[in-house]
Amino acid sequence: MKHLKTILGTFFISTMVFTSCNPNDDGDNITQQNNVTPATEAQFKNIKDEAISNHTQNFIFNADDGNISLTSDNGVQININGNCLTLNGNPVTGQVELEYIELFDKGSMLTTNKPTMGTLPNDDKSLLISGGEFFIEATQNGNQLATNCGLQLIIPASLTGGADPLMSLWEGEIDTEDNLTWNEVDGPAQGGEVFVEGNEYYGLLQGFGWTNVDRFYSDTRPKTELLVQAPNGYNFSNSAVYLSYDGEDSGLASLDTYDNTLNLFSEHYGQIPIGLECHIIFVTEDNGVWRYAIKPVTIAANSTIVFTIQETTIGTEATLTALINGLP
Repeated sequence: MKHLKTILGTFFISTMVFTSCNPNDDGDNITQQNNVTPATEAQFKNIKDEAISNHTQNFIFNADDGNISLTSDNGVQININGNCLTLNGNPVTGQVELEYIELFDKGSMLTTNKPTMGTLPNDDKSLLISGGEFFIEATQNGNQLATNCGLQLIIPASLTGGADPLMSLWEGEIDTEDNLTWNEVDGPAQGGEVFVEGNEYYGLLQGFGWTNVDRFYSDTRPKTELLVQAPNGYNFSNSAVYLSYDGEDSGLASLDTYDNTLNLFSEHYGQIPIGLECHIIFVTEDNGVWRYAIKPVTIAANSTIVFTIQETTIGTEATLTALINGLP
């Protein structure tokens, strides 16, 4: 297998840039040492769950009021008909709690582990460019509710760079390894649709869960696979590797498979454009905060990128999010 040769001078300069430019957020950044103890699977999960919690908005309304209109922190309008809510098939009355999450930038997508990887017709995965990721769940007294007439989202397209008529609606599926995959919804007959009106996306959803307004990233260059070696002691259970395409602010790829024999994360679909300028991001947990490293890379055929613990630094969720959103 051919390996990408990293130019040491470029690497050290880029490492110094990312380290020196990190805001010293409450003293979270430290001088790197070799005796870092790898996070456990539970510790890594906890820091991702904390990010999810930090992005969660909660609403309360009365189902008896019928048509309800709620507005999110970013100005998304959530329209839901309380008369359509059911519990085990029975109509719901009284107070309802609505849990809602919205993600518009790649920094937030990273910390919550909600990358934009869409399923291709051949079941491979490729990068999606997003008009927003959304999670909606309605409950009553802790019991999850259903809806028999759907709901509507009105999403300002300005949040993701303006209206794009090529966007379509996708539903999220999370597997047992916490991988989120987006599957395209094929129009109203399959459960929903999205269309552009003015500078807003109108999403018509048939149920609760994860929803995304997306289109596939388009690049005609030849494609390749990518391998990434994490620092010693880190694997798929206690760390993750993401790929930020330069020039794309609302899409984030992930390397969603791991070879335990070779100790390598893999993009095994062969969907990464050769010559792509991007940043590869390694993340894990360290004593309740994030440990990470960010490398600028130009993709070559059959590349292997190596991270060492000496290249990493630590910071809060806010620090890491700002760094990722500040990438080209």
